[in-house]
Amino acid sequence: MALFNFLPKEEQYFSLFSQMTSHIYDAAGALVEMMNDKNGNYEEHAKRIKGIEHACDELTHSIATRLNKSFITPFDREDIYMLSGALDDIVDLIDSAARALVMYNVSQSTTYARGFADVIQSMAVQLHEMVSMLSRPSGLTPRLVELHRLENEGDDLYHAAIEELFKQETDALTVIKWKDIYEKLEAAVDRCENVSNIIESVIIKHT
Repeated sequence: MALFNFLPKEEQYFSLFSQMTSHIYDAAGALVEMMNDKNGNYEEHAKRIKGIEHACDELTHSIATRLNKSFITPFDREDIYMLSGALDDIVDLIDSAARALVMYNVSQSTTYARGFADVIQSMAVQLHEMVSMLSRPSGLTPRLVELHRLENEGDDLYHAAIEELFKQETDALTVIKWKDIYEKLEAAVDRCENVSNIIESVIIKHT
């Protein structure tokens, strides 16, 4: 039985959310490529991510505009605002991390930074699948379990990265730069898990 099938069709919301998670995956993929660029040509990757971030902002605006015009929504307006904002935040944080690499004139990524990018990309895949479940809720639990596992992996990466940074790096400026980059990457991981919690709450509330 389809979710919210007693309401007038507002399936464009589901399509817009799916487009947002596609943008998240694209941004995460660009981040992976950026972190693995051995030549350190980060500026082009950052520009690509910025373009994706702008597209995601436009989708967020489209959702807000549609909400203002909709009499009946497929689920609570507050949840739609919250979900669209949280999805947009993920791309914003990826963009922020990418811009930091350029701004700080970083010439080479680290094993931890590449690990973070891989984790974010894997979480983006799970989020795209979860968003599809808003209209047909089934198979949610394995996605939640995997996202939680990936968030734990991100936490482990962060703690190991910070520990190594303070134990082995002697240049204070390098410590400042990488501490900020790691914090932005960890924030993106945390926001991915937050989105999964929002989706879970919406599905539970309306089933």
